[in-house]
Amino acid sequence: MKKISVLMIGAGETGTPLLRQLLDAPFVEVYAVADLDLALSGIALARERQIAVSNDFEALVRAQPAVDVIIDVTGAPVVRERLRTLMQESGNAHTVIVHERVALLMMSLGAGQLVQSMHAETGY
Repeated sequence: MKKISVLMIGAGETGTPLLRQLLDAPFVEVYAVADLDLALSGIALARERQIAVSNDFEALVRAQPAVDVIIDVTGAPVVRERLRTLMQESGNAHTVIVHERVALLMMSLGAGQLVQSMHAETGY
């Protein structure tokens, strides 16, 4: 069975625990992790596992148009909008964009309790 390829945007307090779960799942291939702050713990974890890191999520998205899932846990509306635009401009109908609220739902289901975001509600 083909692994699910993932690009993750956001490597802070919300992203790091999710990244750890993704890296430990044998059916997931994490392609790369992006964050503006390359000193975050999620970036260190990705480097430790020899996963590509960048502070330019747009370059990563353009470099890997066949990635199955992009997970955005930045909590930044501008990132969400830019991802939508990039998908439209490229004609990419394959990649699914998962935003922070859905990622929190997945993490909460796995934890058996509601996982809180470190970001303010941003009008999903």
